Amino acid sequence: MPLRPIDFLSTFFLSLCIPFTTYAQHDSLRISLDELFARGAEQHLQLHADRLKEQMAEERIRDARTARMPDISIGLKGGVLGQPVVWQSGLNDPTRPDTPDWQQNYTVDFTQPLYQGGKIKYSIRKAGLEQDIARLQTATDRADIKLELLEQYLNLFSLYKQDRVLNRNIEESERRLKDIWRMKEEGIITNNDVLRSEMQLTNDRLAVTETRNNIRLVSQRLDILLGMDERLLLIPDTTLLEQTFQAGTYGEYVDRAFLSDPAMQLIRKQTELAENNIALTRAEQLPRLSLTASNTLARPVSRTMADLYNNNWNIGLSLSYPLSALYRNRHRMNEARQNVLLMRNTEEQKRQDIRMKVQAALLKHHEATDRVESLKLSVKQAEENYRIMRNRYMNQLAILTDLLDADNLRLNAELQLTTARTQVIYTYYELQRAIGNL
Repeated sequence: MPLRPIDFLSTFFLSLCIPFTTYAQHDSLRISLDELFARGAEQHLQLHADRLKEQMAEERIRDARTARMPDISIGLKGGVLGQPVVWQSGLNDPTRPDTPDWQQNYTVDFTQPLYQGGKIKYSIRKAGLEQDIARLQTATDRADIKLELLEQYLNLFSLYKQDRVLNRNIEESERRLKDIWRMKEEGIITNNDVLRSEMQLTNDRLAVTETRNNIRLVSQRLDILLGMDERLLLIPDTTLLEQTFQAGTYGEYVDRAFLSDPAMQLIRKQTELAENNIALTRAEQLPRLSLTASNTLARPVSRTMADLYNNNWNIGLSLSYPLSALYRNRHRMNEARQNVLLMRNTEEQKRQDIRMKVQAALLKHHEATDRVESLKLSVKQAEENYRIMRNRYMNQLAILTDLLDADNLRLNAELQLTTARTQVIYTYYELQRAIGNL
């Protein structure tokens, strides 16, 4: 038996109260785009990890600089001295001279590197390049994270707009259902139109529930990424949709991206690091010169075994040449040269990728801008079309299917307009990401 209007509407309103009651249990927060970016840069765990890597790179620089400082060591040696045996004529008639039972040895050694073939200099430069790479990786991740947060933020725009449009559509459907019941009772239409209208309301109700669940899911995702209470419902700043986002030319974006894109700068630093590794490998084949000094206090006297302390010191230069490096480093040198070629290839691939991304984002931006203007007119036309179809249906000049189609067309036009507006914003910031301005 079909539901009467009052019964159906009571059931429907009860179902709508459930999501709103659930919403009321959670706090909400209106957050602007600047606040989103600022909090994301501060709280995102990936950026925390990047900052730790920067600190580690800073420690490696300090460690590399200590190679310029002298090596100083202190040695202490003590122990039991065994009984020596001396043969003065062959192996016959051994004698055992008197010697002390204990020996001691105290040493201080000093070594100051003077020339290492450039190994120290290139090691410090390597650590500095690694620190630059860590900072650029942080900047690259920060830009990617902002773009990721923006995508979720704009998704909230669409979901809240969909929620409002669906609720407005439900109100219209309820009014329409009352008229349909009245027309049925007057015998103008059949029960089929009543059933189809009630089914439409049921579908709208389910769509509202699904939309509100999606709002909670997207809010939770952003809450977690921003380090906030995951039960907090975030509300985007709707004034962002009314702002104008003018894009530049393709050539301007490409040129700026080649110079300023953190990802591009990162690859350049990696190429410099590969070139530095060639010099560092070559330094292994060069001679090494050091200033050395030492002082030793020992007992007994090693030559006479007299139980006396003996102190001696020395100062000089130490020169060594690693001949084995001439053949051991050959393959490492070849690998280092090939790595430079590989990084230059990667740099060229990145240039190609930038050109493709800028062109795609720029075309999508213009496309979305044009779509917004077209859809504004489409929304007005869809509203007028629905008004006409409703009047015609009420006068029995059109069937219910035509009216429902006009209703769906109006709903889709509004949602498409919101999607186009958010796409304008996203493609604009995508272009800013490409030129290193995000």
